[in-house]
Amino acid sequence: MRSIIKIWLLVSTAFCLLSSCSKAQNLPPVEEEIARTNRILIVYLSRTKNTEAIAEIIHREIGGTLVELELETPYPEDYDAIVAQVDNENETGYLPPLNTKIENIQKYDTVFLGFPTWDMQLPPPMKSFLKEYDLSGKTVIPFNTNGGYGVGSSFQTVEDLSTDANVLEGFSIKGGLERDGILLAIKGERREEVRAEVIEWLRSIKVL
Repeated sequence: MRSIIKIWLLVSTAFCLLSSCSKAQNLPPVEEEIARTNRILIVYLSRTKNTEAIAEIIHREIGGTLVELELETPYPEDYDAIVAQVDNENETGYLPPLNTKIENIQKYDTVFLGFPTWDMQLPPPMKSFLKEYDLSGKTVIPFNTNGGYGVGSSFQTVEDLSTDANVLEGFSIKGGLERDGILLAIKGERREEVRAEVIEWLRSIKVL
């Protein structure tokens, strides 16, 4: 009888040890995934919501903290008025103050930067962000929407202003064309098509 009890105790102990080991082996990947997503920041500027659509797709796929850039003094709603203001800001080098504040940016090691192409350049508010926050030592990943004219000098400016950061290959896609009254274009079936392209890009730069 004692032998049977001893065998039962040995089997039970072995089972518990194996179970604990199995749980221990399963926990680290989950903890690592949570830690990884907590270190991702997705900052975007979006006037017609196309860049916002890309930011939301990225956030859905990899998690992280999603932040929209807002100005202390918003741009005018009128298209011609905003074009004139941005032209002036680019010519004078004026950087509009941001209303958006990001606390503890040092905790993020990967920063996605999303923006439209304005005047074939990086929008002034995104320049404000890159001047205000130190991204040195971080991985910086730009993404862009435009009216069909490409990124202009915007990706190069991101690299120039991201001192001592590791800037990865960016993503760019055609969105709306506000000049012609075409606003949010990345929606419905088009959004699903774009999502597939975003996923392919995220895999190519090895963040997914």
